[in-house]
Order: sequence, then C-alpha cells, then structure tokens
Amino acid sequence: MTETPPTYMPLPLPDRREMSDDQMLAAAQGFYDHIKTRHTIRDYCDRPVPTEVIATCIQAAGTAPSGANQQPWHFVAISDRAMKSRIRAAAEEEEVKFYDGGGGDAWLKALEPIGTGADKPHLDIAPWLIVIFAQRWGERNGERIKHYYVPESVGIATGMLITALHTAGLSCLTHTPNPMKFLNDLCDRPDNEKPIMILAVGHPDDTATVPAIAKQKKPLDEIMTVYAAKE
Repeated sequence: MTETPPTYMPLPLPDRREMSDDQMLAAAQGFYDHIKTRHTIRDYCDRPVPTEVIATCIQAAGTAPSGANQQPWHFVAISDRAMKSRIRAAAEEEEVKFYDGGGGDAWLKALEPIGTGADKPHLDIAPWLIVIFAQRWGERNGERIKHYYVPESVGIATGMLITALHTAGLSCLTHTPNPMKFLNDLCDRPDNEKPIMILAVGHPDDTATVPAIAKQKKPLDEIMTVYAAKE
C-alpha cells in the first residue's frame, strides 16, 4: 500500500499562553536564573541515572523546530559499560592525534585555558553517553528524501536536550572527537547519519571543578543589537 504524502492542514493553535508584560519578564528572568547555573563538567560520580529520565529529556529535544518538520536527528543513549569503554578508546585514539599537533597551534592554544587533553576518563565514568546523529536524508515509500537545514535543526534540538538535562538536575559535557565516523560503526547507525557529538551525562563528583574562564560570559551589549520601534 502506497503511503499518501503529507499535505498542509492548519490547526487552531494549541497550548496558547496569555501572560502580562510583567509575567513575561518574571518568567524570562526566572529562566535566566535557572540556566546560568548550568556548568560543563568533566568530573562525574558513578551515581546511576534512570533510563526514564534520559528518555524524557530526549523526548523534549524531539519537540524542537526543524526544517520542513523533517526532524533530522537520532539520539543513541548508552549506559552499557563495555560500549562506553569502546567509545572512549576510539575517541582517545583520535584525540591523541589532535593534541599531538593535528589540531593546529592556534586551536590548541585556544584550548589551554580550558585544561583539556587526550585522556577522556569521563566517557567511562559518566553513567550515560548520548551520541547525537544528524540525518542528511531520509526515506518515504522507499524513496530517498532530502532533509533541509540539517545542522541548524540538530543544533536547536541539541540545545534543548542540554537544557532539559540541566532542568532534570544533571550535568553534561559536549565532546566532539574528529573524525567521528567510528561512532556509526559502534552505534550501528546507517550511512545517511552523521555523528555530531557525544554528550557525557550524569551527576558531578564531589571534587568536580570548572575552568575559571568558563565563568567569563560576554556581556549583553556584546551579544545583542536592538533596533527598537520609534515611539
């Protein structure tokens, strides 16, 4: 049976929210106060995190807007210790090449204040690794379907996932070994999917630290330009 291609069908806006200006400002300030407590960490404890928590955070990420609503992402959540160790070994193999000069002098110098290196024990210790894949194309009725705005769509979903994890009381670390093709093999993902990053997810160890430079955020006047309506 041939599947009918989707057609445009407008629906009344669901979940409408009505807020006063003061309520909007309070909500925005509340979110800022919440999200500014998010920190990237590399020091995890081995406290387990229920699968349902990870799944719900990924489900939240799946509500992200995407080009033509094609939702070009796939998330592989891994708590299996042996699989995490294989990912660590493969990632460190690429990282050794990077830190031995493959990354270039400018890039390596930029990383010095962050304190990173080729050794990635957090890939073993963190209770979960979430590997994020971008689907360059999909299928419908056995035909190849091009996906649009894939990097932008997956980037938005990833940001929502990081925010959901923080809201659930978890910490995470974005990790992007280069190249990452080994993740397709280890995660049994098809060739139309490109690995974007690994998120190490869990609870911070009692001795967890953050680089001092990570607390230095650009002020608002450096990241926002306003063209306000003239009164």
